[in-house]
Amino acid sequence: MEKIWISGANGHVGSALVKMLDFEKYKFIATDKNEVDITNMESVHSFCKINRPDIIINCSGLTDLQECEENPDMAYAVNAVGVRNIAQEAQEIGAKLIQISTDDVFGTTENDTPLNEFDDIAPRSIYGKSKAAGEKFMRALMSRYVIIRSSWVYGVGRDYVSQVLDAAKKGGTFTAPSNQFSSPTSAKELAKVIMQFIEQEYYGTYHVVCKGCCSRYEYAQEILRLSGNEDNLTLVSSTDATDARPKYSVLDNMMIRISKIEEPADWKTALKEYLTETGDNE
Repeated sequence: MEKIWISGANGHVGSALVKMLDFEKYKFIATDKNEVDITNMESVHSFCKINRPDIIINCSGLTDLQECEENPDMAYAVNAVGVRNIAQEAQEIGAKLIQISTDDVFGTTENDTPLNEFDDIAPRSIYGKSKAAGEKFMRALMSRYVIIRSSWVYGVGRDYVSQVLDAAKKGGTFTAPSNQFSSPTSAKELAKVIMQFIEQEYYGTYHVVCKGCCSRYEYAQEILRLSGNEDNLTLVSSTDATDARPKYSVLDNMMIRISKIEEPADWKTALKEYLTETGDNE
């Protein structure tokens, strides 16, 4: 029975994976930052030495864009050095490491062509730069690794979906950028694909996002429509976004198509399923 360690198990993707894993097939250990501090090399070393996982899935990360900008040391400690610490130990014990990365490793693009795994990255934000640094550590230190880039992931906890729904409960207005484009991706759909990487010997960098794309404004519109909150909140379209997020970061799932791995569902279908499961549907 293979042993799986999920670091960051309380987040969107970690929570979805815990629900999906077959307990009769795998033995797994779920930790969050309170159990194993990945920024502490000795903590990671001790954990791996004692537990010796066969597969490590690192869902840990400092993902708040503003927090990363205000505290770059912490961003790099978690998103880069933390990945290095896990990668070193994974390589030492011969474990496969699956790392969750982001579309924010791409910067501003001059066209609207979806970005595949072979396009050059050029992050603008501290968040994107620190996640790119984590990817670089993995490639330098490991032989059995999977980097999975995804975008606008939602699930258990705080995210764009919960922000819009919370705003609808209060009423009033909600400002959403109409010039930021990507693919909203359900943590459940992402976890389905990660299961394939657990079970099969695929390695390298892969993009995994729900099919289709939209702007933040269109995303908010669909959340309100599916949840029956269209009359409870007034959406305001904006092109004044000043943050460092990419304006266009639609990812192309080229590598999973080539590898004959089933792609995630369309983003609207996945969002409807999520809102139904959480009881937030109309």
